[in-house]
Amino acid sequence: MDKILVSGCFLGQLVRYNGEIKPLSHQLMALWLKQNRFISICPEVAGGLSVPRSPAEINPETSRVINSEGVDVTEAFLFGAKSALDLCHKHMIKFALLKEYSPSCGSLKIYDGSFSNTKKLGQGLTSQLLSSHGIEIFSEETIDQLAEKLDR
Repeated sequence: MDKILVSGCFLGQLVRYNGEIKPLSHQLMALWLKQNRFISICPEVAGGLSVPRSPAEINPETSRVINSEGVDVTEAFLFGAKSALDLCHKHMIKFALLKEYSPSCGSLKIYDGSFSNTKKLGQGLTSQLLSSHGIEIFSEETIDQLAEKLDR
């Protein structure tokens, strides 16, 4: 049975930057939880960032992750991404279900780096690293596509 690397926030873990608990409510989540498919991580917390923390976005000019206070937090994001990759290797995971728009986990879209709530096409650092190692990334917007790929 295929395991899925999952964003901890989707499971209701207290990991979101703003300290909110916001689990992903989808019928597949309950099924996969019951099937013990999930290996959970929040790359940002795994990278050493606190909860709550200042929001961060990828600067389009430098490709660095900068928080809303102007602090470069790229190294924490990279460490968290590597931690996620290590979990995928350890558990032979080939699919990840990650939070869209996040500077770590965004798979198709991320915020544009202006802190204006504007989104653009792009991937977060964890999604980039996992994708480059052949792990397929899905989000709350593409969860049904993940279901079609499992256990094939």
